[in-house]
Amino acid sequence: MSRKYRVGILGATGTVGQRFVQLLEGHPQFEITALAASDRSAGKRFAEACAWKLPGTIPRSVRDIVVQPILPQLDCEIVFSSLPSSVARETEEAFARAGYPVISNSSSYRMDEDVPLLIPEINHEHLGLIETQRQKRGFGTGFIVTNPNCAVASFAPPLAALHNKFGVESAIITTMQAVSGAGYPGVPTLDIADNVMPYIAGEEPKVEIESQKILGKFVDGVIVKADFTVSAQCFRVNVIDGHTASVRVNLKQNSTLEDIVEAMRAFPNLQLHSSPDAFIEVTDEPTRPQPRLDRDNGKGMTITVGRIFPDNVFDYRFVALSHNTVRGAAGSAILNAELLIDRRII
Repeated sequence: MSRKYRVGILGATGTVGQRFVQLLEGHPQFEITALAASDRSAGKRFAEACAWKLPGTIPRSVRDIVVQPILPQLDCEIVFSSLPSSVARETEEAFARAGYPVISNSSSYRMDEDVPLLIPEINHEHLGLIETQRQKRGFGTGFIVTNPNCAVASFAPPLAALHNKFGVESAIITTMQAVSGAGYPGVPTLDIADNVMPYIAGEEPKVEIESQKILGKFVDGVIVKADFTVSAQCFRVNVIDGHTASVRVNLKQNSTLEDIVEAMRAFPNLQLHSSPDAFIEVTDEPTRPQPRLDRDNGKGMTITVGRIFPDNVFDYRFVALSHNTVRGAAGSAILNAELLIDRRII
């Protein structure tokens, strides 16, 4: 059995930081040895500094860890970052420059040309950017790897299945995003109760461009972005966890409905520790997927797709669902770290 790596979490008291703590409990490859947060939390025991918002209680293994300032002197080998974008860029660079592998959930570096934006099952070959990044930025042994926007995590996998098999020409995507995606305390009750909010600041451009990088090809040391176009509208809905995406897609090659379903179901799994049994699960139930019923499929790491039909304007339409704080955030970053170990980059 491989050894355990000592890991630290930046932004450990926030909602995604807490999800990291929860998902890493009992992990066979990782042991939390450092927790870092803002000045108001630094110096306190994690149990005192953290207002725990997830089901259950704070794991015993971290309760007495003293929260450290967010500075690159942490007692760990790998850093998971759940920092807000307002501080993530400068801080994550400082850690990478100090020699830490930084596995980030922040948006700050996602679209930098030399930073991998990973959904491991889709574009693990993009890890080839790390050497370019180290040389360009003078990082030495450190580097930065990111995971995508939580909404992109829901629809990029089925799009990748179709793009690899038939070629995607264009897609229209409407997201219905859970309130937990806004962090804590999130969206005010009087705004979201009995309501749908048709605007999430900065979200639609992210949704439109990140999938093109993820589905791009690694050629001669650079990412050649996928050549399809995406048009997105993003809505905040009164759901706690689980982002739903309604997708309409035009394909470059003719395909049958059976071909579409098989391409999604057959998409390969990496068989890492956090990999679900099915990366993409296609349901034939006409009322599914639903966030409350399907977000925890594969312990929150499965993408559930349903309502796949020919479309009257585009070629096909379908609905995709993912757990936004597991597959769309902390779980995705942990899977990225497992991939880095598997490929002996860490």
